[in-house]
Amino acid sequence: MKSSWLRIAAVLATTCLGTGVGVSAWAQDGTIKIGVNEPLTGVVAASGNMVTAGTRIAAEEINAKGGVLGKKIQLIIEDNKSNPTEAAGVAEKLITRDKVPAMIGAWSSTYTLAVMPKLLEYKVPMVVETSSADKITTSGNPYIFRISPTNSTEAKAFKRFIGQLGIKKADFLVVNNDWGLGAAAEFSKMLKANGVTVNKSLNMDAAAQDLSAQLSSIKGTDSDTLFITTSVEQMTLLMKQAQALGMKRRIVTTGGTLPDQLIAQAGSAADNSYHDAMFAPWFPDTAADPKAARSFIEAWKKAGLPPAGMPEGARGYDAVRVLALAITKAGAPDSEKIRKALWEISYPGLTGHIKFEKVGPAGKESGQSPASTHLVKIESGKVTLVSK
Repeated sequence: MKSSWLRIAAVLATTCLGTGVGVSAWAQDGTIKIGVNEPLTGVVAASGNMVTAGTRIAAEEINAKGGVLGKKIQLIIEDNKSNPTEAAGVAEKLITRDKVPAMIGAWSSTYTLAVMPKLLEYKVPMVVETSSADKITTSGNPYIFRISPTNSTEAKAFKRFIGQLGIKKADFLVVNNDWGLGAAAEFSKMLKANGVTVNKSLNMDAAAQDLSAQLSSIKGTDSDTLFITTSVEQMTLLMKQAQALGMKRRIVTTGGTLPDQLIAQAGSAADNSYHDAMFAPWFPDTAADPKAARSFIEAWKKAGLPPAGMPEGARGYDAVRVLALAITKAGAPDSEKIRKALWEISYPGLTGHIKFEKVGPAGKESGQSPASTHLVKIESGKVTLVSK
């Protein structure tokens, strides 16, 4: 399963890279461009490719119904190579070379933070589909519109599960970047405020494969729960190594991971783990628009994409849909008009009802859509719904 997932990701990356390079060369008048800045290669390539696949499904559906303002949407897809410097370079290329009036990106909080100065410099809006570091929307960038929850809003939403799960003491093991460190800080603060003892909070490099030292240290605490925030690839390694060490405690992952991929790749090591999800394709009735969720699931399957990637794909799908609505409301593919129109969008998306609220310094607010999360559990190789 792992090899087939990687093969699909590689094919998607090749296809998407071709779109980014080729389209700008032969693009004809009569299309509306949207930039897509995602990690198609590198340590989080699997996730980035699934987000990108979701953008393509949305664009194809919109174009099949006549496009936007009578024109077809043209995705200009570029690979940020799971690297913040590359992400900033991609943003500048999309704006200056490809002349996109708006873009989607950039998966990781670290990549998105690197892109943000370019958005300010060129005054081009970006819909942030995945990144969760709070400072993305609190630093005073009026060209940021985020549809994914922040670390703090996700933590607050998780509060309702503390008693249900019986969490008394917790540890954290997170990726050493803005996303992971932010998640540990916000979840720790929320847990402590609700009477939970936080013992250890450790981190790991995004490319690390041997996590035995961190896990052995955490094994020595008396915590009942381990919170993990990292990519699904590293999470798979963590779960296998935790099982090998004989760790007997509840595992909760944050940030909206991919349970199906964990089932396929971690096997029994993923059993009885809990996952905070933004889109739950196993339970389409939990979506803001269940009919749209079922339609997306069908389109995903028809495209031959791995079912495990749907939670990531939903983010990209919603991002394109939101931008298409904003361009329609703006009446033209004009960056400033699109930015203003984004404030007026109300859309029942796959990942929740999207409507932007103002966050950050007065006069320089970013847009943040409220959090919508669901808790799911892996039991005997199946995904079950704990609660909406």
